[in-house]
Amino acid sequence: MRILALIPARGGSKGLPRKNLLPLAGHPLIAHTIRVALEAGAATDVVVSTDDAEIAATARAYGAAVPFMRPAALAEDSARTIDVVIHGLQTMEALSQRRYDAVLLLQPTSPLRQAADVQAALQLYIDERADSLISVFEWQSPHPFYMYWMRENEPLPVLNTARLYHRRQDFPAVYVRNGAIYLTDREVLLRRQTFYGDRLRAIIMPAARSINIDHPDDLQQAERWLSQSR
Repeated sequence: MRILALIPARGGSKGLPRKNLLPLAGHPLIAHTIRVALEAGAATDVVVSTDDAEIAATARAYGAAVPFMRPAALAEDSARTIDVVIHGLQTMEALSQRRYDAVLLLQPTSPLRQAADVQAALQLYIDERADSLISVFEWQSPHPFYMYWMRENEPLPVLNTARLYHRRQDFPAVYVRNGAIYLTDREVLLRRQTFYGDRLRAIIMPAARSINIDHPDDLQQAERWLSQSR
């Protein structure tokens, strides 16, 4: 399979300014995702999509390709990730004069994914003949069966199936998308403009490695995990 690993990394960030270049365990945040993409060996090309010259230089220094710069319109806060991915796919196909089978989206804000996670995701994608795959982690507490939405003063269960279970021990496990891995068939991306096809599968990652870097506390938590795992 020809797989394009695309790492989106724009220069602007409101929550954490210059987030993709912030240091984590002695390296820029984006470097952790580049390293995993290269170590996994699952992709034909590992490409960073950015509008920022410093990020582009850093990405190249860590071994990723930056064959194009992202248009300013796709680097705004309002830009959709799916549009960034489609732009990257179409641009790379035009530049390389070859067609990819799927796109592996690896966001720099998930620095604790490992090469083994990516390899396992690709193997599951192939084995299950999936057209899309996401990474998830098991959510522990509170269980969604305890959750309600309010209609005026009336509490209504978020999940109507909750009434089928009488004991907490019988509740089924639930999972949350962690944003670390998206693997999607080319045709699903281009024709349906979504990461979710009809044959969606999921790979389960540990909750401890499902940190998403949005705030300073997230960065500190990731730093602690990396220091303890050495």
